[in-house]
Amino acid sequence: MWVSETMLQQTRVDTAVPYYERWMAALPTVDALARAGDEQVLRLWEGLGYYARARNLSRAAREVRERFGGRIPADPDQLRTLPGVGAYTAAAVASIAFGRDVAAVDGNVRRVLARLAAVAGPARRPPASRTLEALAAALLPPGTARVHNQAVMELGALVCTPRDPACAACPVAGPCRARAAGRPEAYPERTQKKTVPHHRVAVGIVCRDDGRVFIDRRPYGGLLGGLWEFPGGKIEPGETPEDALHRELDEEFGLRVAVEGALGPVPHAYTHFRVTLHPFLCRFASMVPRAGEGRPWQWVPGDALDRYPMPRANRKILAQLRTSNLEPERKRSPCPPGSPT
Repeated sequence: MWVSETMLQQTRVDTAVPYYERWMAALPTVDALARAGDEQVLRLWEGLGYYARARNLSRAAREVRERFGGRIPADPDQLRTLPGVGAYTAAAVASIAFGRDVAAVDGNVRRVLARLAAVAGPARRPPASRTLEALAAALLPPGTARVHNQAVMELGALVCTPRDPACAACPVAGPCRARAAGRPEAYPERTQKKTVPHHRVAVGIVCRDDGRVFIDRRPYGGLLGGLWEFPGGKIEPGETPEDALHRELDEEFGLRVAVEGALGPVPHAYTHFRVTLHPFLCRFASMVPRAGEGRPWQWVPGDALDRYPMPRANRKILAQLRTSNLEPERKRSPCPPGSPT
């Protein structure tokens, strides 16, 4: 329950299922997760997004082992002390896994209750959020939280859907105030969407004559934390992608390269912004590492890249490289296996 509820944060069920199956096959117990290394954890999670969830699961497993003797606590207040476990996840695990009488309020439940009681305002913001949480607790039948919570979630997922709700099939259509008003889709109130920013990023696949490729690791505290990627950075106004690549490689790593060719742009969307990556196949020229605390980096064999957890956008670049018709200027270019030489 804990793993599945964590995966389902910001992720559709059909997307999460294969990840869940692979995860549980590889890490079937809390102890197995507590002993797993970051590389394995992030590689299993790769492509699911919101990587802090995976890092928090790993940290929390170690805390369960150290603080609770390896047994996941049944008490929702204790569950909430674990990294990455919020009110909903704690309530879902406590009620569904342990039968505790606590209401689990997710997006589906909020929508059902907002329509049932015609609660005004965005469902995730006060005062509407507090009203919905209190209503969920008041409607919880003692001793049946395990079934009740799942039933209301399913009602929201399958019947009381965001658009075109199947009110005629709803078991609580009678007392539903939003239906009585003839405007169920008006609840809960939607927040206005912000403009999604777009960034252009230059990326280098830097190869050495011995067949190794340069990758660096993103900081753990930020976006895609802990994943390995091809180096690069944002293209500044007035810069060409190739100029930006040379600048970023030099600023970050003291790395000098010869660009041998460009791959096609790679668009990718995140929740709050979009990027277009401009990848270049490069040959290593020289490197004078920068002093101070920089990002960890490695030269890895091209055929080992699949073992490193990487952002999905970087996997797109790697796939394009391996199927492209790019002809490097120097025929000995040590690209990853399957790419042109």
